[in-house]
Amino acid sequence: MDKIFYVLAALTLITAFMVVISRHPIRSVLFLVATFFLISAQYILLNAQFLALVNIIVYAGAIMVLFLFVIMFLNLSRDLERFSSWMPIAAAGISIGGIGLLLLSAFRVAQTNVEYTGNPEAGLVEQIGEVLYRDFLFPMEVCSVLFLVAMIGIVLLNRKERELPSKIPLS
Repeated sequence: MDKIFYVLAALTLITAFMVVISRHPIRSVLFLVATFFLISAQYILLNAQFLALVNIIVYAGAIMVLFLFVIMFLNLSRDLERFSSWMPIAAAGISIGGIGLLLLSAFRVAQTNVEYTGNPEAGLVEQIGEVLYRDFLFPMEVCSVLFLVAMIGIVLLNRKERELPSKIPLS
């Protein structure tokens, strides 16, 4: 189980790093989606299935669609100039390799004996749903109305004014 966590953590760090260094905005968004999926996999390892599901639906789904909409709306997908030399790429590779070796040596030295004493069903959707709809029903309804008003506002803001045809002179 620890090896799976370390592999997921390494992949998460790599994709998060690629979000930052990617020169193309669409690729950056796609790396961010991959980062969210990897974080959801780590939530599943922690037995928090609800958080994993919400992370995929809300962040990887809705927020990324919004980011793509903004990128395409602002026309940020034009090609940017490439690196002028290989020196920055070599420096980044050496830095990543050095940090990787440092982390690997730190993980080999560290002893991790963690005992799990909590409730094994703590992150399940059923228990969280019971708490949300039993104890927090009113705030959930307020949030749903807020989301509905936001969606209506977005539709109204993006609606283009229809031009009326000009009057054709009858002569």
